[in-house]
Amino acid sequence: MLYVIGIISASLAAVAYGMSTVLRALGARRVAQAAREEGIDDTNPAGGPTLQSTMSTLVDPSFILGTVMVVVGFAGGAIAARFLPLFLSQTIVSANLVVTALLGTIMLNIALHTRDWVAIWLVVLSLCLLGFASSPAPGEGKEDHIHWGLFIATLVVCVLALVAVYKMGQNGAILGGAMSGLLFGMIAIAVRILDGVHPFDPIVLLLDPAAWTIAVAGAVGFFVQTVALQLGAVNGVTAALVVGETAGPSLVGVLFLGDTAKAGLGWLAIVGFIGAVIGAVLVAWYGSGDPDHFGEAPPLKGGWRRGREEPSDTDESGADTALADTGTRAAAGDELSENRFSDTELTIAEHNLDSDLGLDDHRSTNGHNSPR
Repeated sequence: MLYVIGIISASLAAVAYGMSTVLRALGARRVAQAAREEGIDDTNPAGGPTLQSTMSTLVDPSFILGTVMVVVGFAGGAIAARFLPLFLSQTIVSANLVVTALLGTIMLNIALHTRDWVAIWLVVLSLCLLGFASSPAPGEGKEDHIHWGLFIATLVVCVLALVAVYKMGQNGAILGGAMSGLLFGMIAIAVRILDGVHPFDPIVLLLDPAAWTIAVAGAVGFFVQTVALQLGAVNGVTAALVVGETAGPSLVGVLFLGDTAKAGLGWLAIVGFIGAVIGAVLVAWYGSGDPDHFGEAPPLKGGWRRGREEPSDTDESGADTALADTGTRAAAGDELSENRFSDTELTIAEHNLDSDLGLDDHRSTNGHNSPR
């Protein structure tokens, strides 16, 4: 029964996290568009977002709703981490990549190519293989050195993540996504080994370094993911996050917490795990572009090519021709104006000369005596 509850909770977390990511990406886009309309430069010297722009993103209504969904996802993920092997619970939660991709097409106008659907369904099918091959979690990992080691590792990852998103500019988007995913994975490990839960003892719980890990990793991971969504495309950031929150905890669960597969199905669990990671990496690879908050970037290349389309030669030549025509017209206009100016000057000069020679009176007299 607990195994089924864990599966349902992990699935709920996947949906909630997927909705959260898209809503927060929408908030980041709205803040970037507002800053551009107001003529505000919201980037730091390294090309990353300023702290002020990140704070503005945090109070956007869409972002706040996304934050509520994070809380729902955390609750579901925490229950799943207690009742399931980490390689299963985290891989199910990583299905939020599918939710993010689907909602992104509706709410963010993100076009998905065939390669994206192939990678997404590779993740889904791999999750099914993992679920079939896994066995219930044995509940190991109560040693103190595991709790302290996890907390120290969390502090190190927090520092590296913050440096990545604020010092690497656009290049820090994917790394920031992976680091935030690793921090979320550490939360799952901490929840799994947390003392003072059963039986409930608040003193033991608060003094456990695993509880500190949950607080620190949750806050920093949330912040780093927010900045990464400002820097990069939502699908690419999410896919990198999925790899981070799946691979790290799964490895720790197998090596230190006694997570195993069903007898004779270890190979199937390995195939499912590798397939899920490869699918997520493919989505990250092809989606690791700029966020295109303003809808001005060229479309992404089709097939299995990476990057955005280049302007066609016809468009470029047409633009050059139009530019040349504009220049020719401008030059002709300047020449005509110059000629007109010269004719005016010549008329004034002739009039002045006639006045000096007294020819004006002579012309006037001849004009009066001439027959009509």
